Amino acid sequence: MQTNFSAEQLQDPAMAQSEKVLRACVHCGFCTATCPTYQVLGDELDSPRGRIYLIKDMLENARKPDSKTVKHIDRCLSCLACMSTCPSGVHYMHLVDHAREYIEKHYDRPFFDRALRWILARILPYPNRFRLALLGAKMGRPFARFMPDARLRAMLEMAPKTIPPVSRNDDPQSFAPKAPLKMRVALMTGCAQKALNTDINDATIRLLTRLGCEVVVAKDAGCCGALTHHMGKSSESHAAAAKNIRAWDAEMQGQGLDAIVINTSGCGTTVKDYGHMFRDTDLAAQAAAVAGIAMDVSEVLMKLELPEAADQGLKVAYHAACSLQHGQQIKTYPKDLLKRAGFTVLEPKDPHLCCGSAGTYNLMQPDISKQLKDRKVQTLEAKAPDVIAAGNIGCMVQIGSATKIPIVHTVELLDWATGGPQPPAMLAPAHDAPHEAIIPRLR
Repeated sequence: MQTNFSAEQLQDPAMAQSEKVLRACVHCGFCTATCPTYQVLGDELDSPRGRIYLIKDMLENARKPDSKTVKHIDRCLSCLACMSTCPSGVHYMHLVDHAREYIEKHYDRPFFDRALRWILARILPYPNRFRLALLGAKMGRPFARFMPDARLRAMLEMAPKTIPPVSRNDDPQSFAPKAPLKMRVALMTGCAQKALNTDINDATIRLLTRLGCEVVVAKDAGCCGALTHHMGKSSESHAAAAKNIRAWDAEMQGQGLDAIVINTSGCGTTVKDYGHMFRDTDLAAQAAAVAGIAMDVSEVLMKLELPEAADQGLKVAYHAACSLQHGQQIKTYPKDLLKRAGFTVLEPKDPHLCCGSAGTYNLMQPDISKQLKDRKVQTLEAKAPDVIAAGNIGCMVQIGSATKIPIVHTVELLDWATGGPQPPAMLAPAHDAPHEAIIPRLR
């Protein structure tokens, strides 16, 4: 794509990076075939190619964003399916992130939009605040249908009927290996996940220590910054990321780390991009080092050689989170691990398409999100699985809200198959009915 940025504009490193991304686009349109919003809405401006034109015009002309441009960029899921499809290697993620930052600085959103985004940015990344918000939403849930705004209804409907108690495993500490030491790793415990589902980190710690890892929960590590990063709130996202970088760097400089393990793929995509995010700062070297050893939990488990098991007699529909398959290009590891543990793995139709969760997308764009969720649930249920597995808490909450099939994290099944407890979500029907075993114990 031909660009016409001025020499002065290109003095800005972010603008120079975006210009490079824009020039890589050849208008081929391959991205439209795998873009979920284009498939749902059928509008060229709701495809990656269309958004690229809008972003180019906005940045190149240094103009104040208009409502039309903002609408179509807000509708982007950042699922990054376009990056998996693009034959020219267009780094759409960095481009749309820059566009969102530009919009945040230069666009005056309507008051209610600003208020909602402000609330989300100050609640979701903070587990204690989020837990309190969930309690409030739980009480308000019966009145959701009376809310005049679909986004408010979505926020109330998101609240689970049961909010798990705090897990002390998420506190800063070290867990000794239960087998001969193979690796020393830091576990990223996350933010929203600690309020929504504490079983995931608990299962991860049990599994990693069983396979010979010392697992460290570093002091002062917390939210990866993704939630605010995708809102264009760069100062807030970078502040959260910087805390993680310093916390993990301290562990690396101390007893050393072989990996930073991340069991929420949306966070993993962001942490692996820390080197880019901090490339022009005083934390550049530390950020690059952290990003260099950041791994999805499935990557670490492949290195640890999970024991091979006999057929477990359980059908698992695997949902591939966009941030894992497109953002990190990890497509087979979770399925390989589940098969190795003795599960029968089923893959739904169109596994490359987003479920519509996408961080805060299901709260800010509920109508589009619901269409994508319904499509995804339909394809998963068509496989008639005993359980659904995924590697991202956002996807689990999104899909779990529309199906009675239990949905669990991949590590929960792997933990169970290697001696851990049965995942709690498999002990009770969906929607938090009284506990009743609905899945047989593994053979």
